[in-house]
Amino acid sequence: MIWTIARREITSMFVSPLAWVILAVIQAILGWMFLAQIENFFVLQPQLIELENTPGVTDIVIAPIFSLAAIILLMIMPLLTMRSLAEEKKNKTIYLLFSAPISITQLVLGKFLGLLLFVLILISMLMLMPLSLMPGTELDFGKLLSIYIGMVLLLGSFCAIGLYLSSLTDNQTIAAVTTFGALLMLWIIEWNSDQTLFHYLSLLAHHQPLLEGIFSSTDVSYFLLIMLLFIGLTIRQLDGDRLQH
Repeated sequence: MIWTIARREITSMFVSPLAWVILAVIQAILGWMFLAQIENFFVLQPQLIELENTPGVTDIVIAPIFSLAAIILLMIMPLLTMRSLAEEKKNKTIYLLFSAPISITQLVLGKFLGLLLFVLILISMLMLMPLSLMPGTELDFGKLLSIYIGMVLLLGSFCAIGLYLSSLTDNQTIAAVTTFGALLMLWIIEWNSDQTLFHYLSLLAHHQPLLEGIFSSTDVSYFLLIMLLFIGLTIRQLDGDRLQH
């Protein structure tokens, strides 16, 4: 049942033009920046040769592109997650799901998996850009894998947070705005602060090391905890909604 709901979710995304527009816009923006970074790399190459530990293409071209992608997707993902449950509530189809022979846990996991599948498609498409450089240069595949995993974990966290906030309302605009606000707050929470708690809560603080190829169990655990926490909160919220109706 989880897979059935996930398939229904991702199919409904691609029936709507929104998913196609998101993919096209992100590819266009990052494609342009990718070409600009390559040009910048050729300009800097004479100076880089003189350095002892010369940074490679992965550090100078690819990592900055995915760092920019994370910021762009922080703004765009709320548009994708806002409809997940808010639309179901607005159209009253949520009550059909409540009466169906599935548990709330299966419903929420199916919705989350559908969003995660879209994320995997998106990141895999973005990965085609650095892979296109393989014939002409040497890539650091260890760092590429770390970047890929980091993006999946980050966007998975975006999906879980957006799914929960979408479960609180039947208004998609409110769901999108609150999701964007929550993600932005978690992104900038450690700015101008040396407190350990703010550093630990920061999405950016845990994502940046993965972009640099530093694979830490602490960072991975943070994103997994974020996903588990907000999926759990979503299940609890929908359980309460079902009991009321």
